[in-house]
Amino acid sequence: MAYDNACKYLSERYALEFATWILGETPPSVEVLKTELSIEPIRADYLTFLRTQQRILHLEFEVDVEGDPPLPLRMLDYWVRLYRRYRQPITQTLILLKESAANKRLKNQFRLEGTQHRYQIIRLWELDPTPFLQNPALLPLASLCRTNSGEDLLNLIAEQLAKIEPITERGQITACTNILAGLRFDKNLINRLFREEIMRESATYQDILQKGVQQGLQQGLQQGIQQGIQQGIQESLKTSIYEALQMRFNSVPPEVNPKVEGLTIDKLRQLSVQAWMCGSLDEFFNILNSTFSN
Repeated sequence: MAYDNACKYLSERYALEFATWILGETPPSVEVLKTELSIEPIRADYLTFLRTQQRILHLEFEVDVEGDPPLPLRMLDYWVRLYRRYRQPITQTLILLKESAANKRLKNQFRLEGTQHRYQIIRLWELDPTPFLQNPALLPLASLCRTNSGEDLLNLIAEQLAKIEPITERGQITACTNILAGLRFDKNLINRLFREEIMRESATYQDILQKGVQQGLQQGLQQGIQQGIQQGIQESLKTSIYEALQMRFNSVPPEVNPKVEGLTIDKLRQLSVQAWMCGSLDEFFNILNSTFSN
């Protein structure tokens, strides 16, 4: 699931920030652990070892808590496997991303006869978004926090996204924000606010606008601005795709460039998000070939 991959990416990429958020204080150090546990393999969303406290921190991100096995049993299963492997105390937190009747009812324990296991539950829609807005690592989660106006909240998020440097990190955070905000808000609203606000505040946009103005002096002001902006956005998105592939897979295969040339801005935006979020180059090529053929 896209939301799961986004949360796993964020929590692993910014392990210290997530540990600080959950614990309420900054641990001296964290060590990212393998998230695949033994026996019939299951993969946890986030695992770190708090070396000073000699404790495991385990996070799970969920949208829909209804399923088989039930989530309380799964949390117990994670705990048993972790303790069997590491023999250390474990802090478990279940982070619920989307408000629903089932998510509101969910208990923070598994209980059956003599067995009882407790864990923490965080319901994001109940939390103040302010701390999330102040931390780029947690910023994508802000869209799921408490608000009286979704549009106002998304505007605040867009303003913070525009401030993130370098641009490669901004691309990653923006991709995750788009995915998580999609759990709650209309896609057209997300695209309009994030893309327009980010571009409006960015140095890249200002450069694009200047080129459009210069071109407009020769070809007609309004037409030149619009054409310059469109071309500049396309180039910026292609650059984002190349940077994502180079950073994540240490390679930009030569066959990528001719296929992205001539694609519409909407298709380039989709590819840019996928370049940051896909699990492998093969997965990206499958998406690219599908986009190129449509």
